[in-house]
Amino acid sequence: MSDTLTMTDDQILEQIKKEVAENRVFVYMKGTPDMPRCGFSNRVVQILRLTGTEFGARDILADPRIRDILASWSEWPTSPQVFVDGKLIGGCDITTEMYESGELQQLLDQK
Repeated sequence: MSDTLTMTDDQILEQIKKEVAENRVFVYMKGTPDMPRCGFSNRVVQILRLTGTEFGARDILADPRIRDILASWSEWPTSPQVFVDGKLIGGCDITTEMYESGELQQLLDQK
């Protein structure tokens, strides 16, 4: 994963698109999967781990521009943001609801 601090805003946007495209499941979160820095990010990580899903992640706190550029591109203002197969499924609440209903596991089992 690239260090965004040396990138232009356009390069950050391209990096975001690349991460979403190259990872079946990708999470933009506060902190890292091993050290989440907010309860919502922690919840999403725990859910994905419970499903046995491998996923990529990026800490949006590492560079404040990531959050702004991501929110503008995804049209979703909050984090975490969970992408599956290149599509935003939502944040913590939606991921939790999908997990509890079994819909998330069905989506993840499709490939």
